[in-house]
Amino acid sequence: MRLASAFPLFSRYALLFGATLAGVAAALPARALDITTATIAELGAAMRDDALSAEALTRAYLARIDAYDQQGPHVNAVITLNPNAIEQARALDAERRAGHVRGPLHGIPVLLKDNYDTYDLQTTGGSQLLLGSIPKDDAFMVKKLRGAGVVILAKVNLHEFAYSGGAPNGYSSLGGQTHNPHDPSRGPSGSSGGTGAGIAAAFAQFGLGSDTAGSIRNPSSANGIVGVKPTRGLLSRDGIIPLALSFDTGGPMCRSVADCAIALGAMTGVDKADPATAASAGHFETDYTKFLKKGSLKGARIGVMRDFFGQSPQTDFVMEQAILRLQTLGATIVDPVKLPEFLVRGIGPMHTMMIDIEFKAQIADYLKTLRPGFPRTIDELVAKARDPKTAYTSPWKRDSMAKMAKAPGIDDPLYLAAKNQGLALTTAVIEGLFAQHRLDAMIYPSVPRPAGEIGEARQAPAAGGGMSGPAALANETGFPDIIVPAGMTPGGLPVTISFFGRAWSEGRLLGYAYDFEQATHAIALPKYTPALPTDIVAR
Repeated sequence: MRLASAFPLFSRYALLFGATLAGVAAALPARALDITTATIAELGAAMRDDALSAEALTRAYLARIDAYDQQGPHVNAVITLNPNAIEQARALDAERRAGHVRGPLHGIPVLLKDNYDTYDLQTTGGSQLLLGSIPKDDAFMVKKLRGAGVVILAKVNLHEFAYSGGAPNGYSSLGGQTHNPHDPSRGPSGSSGGTGAGIAAAFAQFGLGSDTAGSIRNPSSANGIVGVKPTRGLLSRDGIIPLALSFDTGGPMCRSVADCAIALGAMTGVDKADPATAASAGHFETDYTKFLKKGSLKGARIGVMRDFFGQSPQTDFVMEQAILRLQTLGATIVDPVKLPEFLVRGIGPMHTMMIDIEFKAQIADYLKTLRPGFPRTIDELVAKARDPKTAYTSPWKRDSMAKMAKAPGIDDPLYLAAKNQGLALTTAVIEGLFAQHRLDAMIYPSVPRPAGEIGEARQAPAAGGGMSGPAALANETGFPDIIVPAGMTPGGLPVTISFFGRAWSEGRLLGYAYDFEQATHAIALPKYTPALPTDIVAR
């Protein structure tokens, strides 16, 4: 059930062309400005020079959505198009003409994962069970972006309630099946699959995802884009439908490191509605672009997490080439950095157990904030999913929620031991490895295998029989992780490298990621969503 069809006028938008884009930095060189490759800074420069309008830029992105979301490869990332996007863009253009520019994001179109509250668009978590739910206010991160002047183009698909529950890769009961724009037979990964696929296909300049066990990093990797899973507490979770608050965080997903640096800085700040953000005081930046320097990797000590290689020769080949490139850029490579086997074996089961228990309690807290007429507990969600009148389309999620409804409470002794001692043990081990090897960052293949086919089981045991990738380590420690395209397999599927660091090291990691990105330029526009004439918005 796709609500974008309620706004057919978008398919008739004619694109306006400008001459050059606005930005934060100096004037652009004389070349065509293409929305599939342009950065926020370049777009901002053209707007500043009155060569492009926010309205024209918005129309250009809507043209790509119209061409490829429900047509062509049927990416099917969009759940709800914003019917007021053009109106919002015009208002921002009027502000600019009046001399009021809010900052580098003024007039920039974005996608939101549909678990971020928006006061003017429904927020469903991808679930038929929340169809039509309009929150009372914006999520903190959304409020910050609106204040910075973005244009919200659409709310996009996700694993329902940000957790697959055995459903096909990229599926939700409301949004249906999202397809990977690099190969529509493959999934976009999750849970932020709609954001990953949409940004890779250039449906907006950047988007927001959320991450509990790799849910920004996995779709960033599967779709071949940049993603930032920040330190827990750097960004407020207020107004994001919770999965497990011990691990949850939001973050930007982009086609360049520079764009993610701008977006990240626009959303930081202490928020009294999320106590975890208190720890960010004195650590957060409002401008991460100052860390983006070529040469950042020179002298850096980078550890290679070998426990998560060996699952795909194609992925490993790209990673080995990436390691060689890091060396040529001046990094000192420490290889291997080995995790203790008990951690490799145990992190996955502990993580899953905590998610099941926390979701049961925390989804109820969120549901109680909704307007009357919606379920208030996980038991009510299950009952509504089982009601034939609902015509609910995800038996996998229904059964998964029924299982989670039977999970112990948050006073369970095993849960408390995991939360209070288990997470501390994971953090101590990782801190110990950083100290032992005197590391500035660790690297690993963000996902050890290329994007899987839709419906393919992706639960094969990994090194030590534990997990297929180390993504949960960043959630259990709360540490940051930056994902960057590293190359493509012979079959045309993306491979990404992750830069994993200690708490509050986003600036340093962004510098490393930028240096690597500028040396490799490994990102590729998906072949199933190729360039359109309307992509050129300025010359």
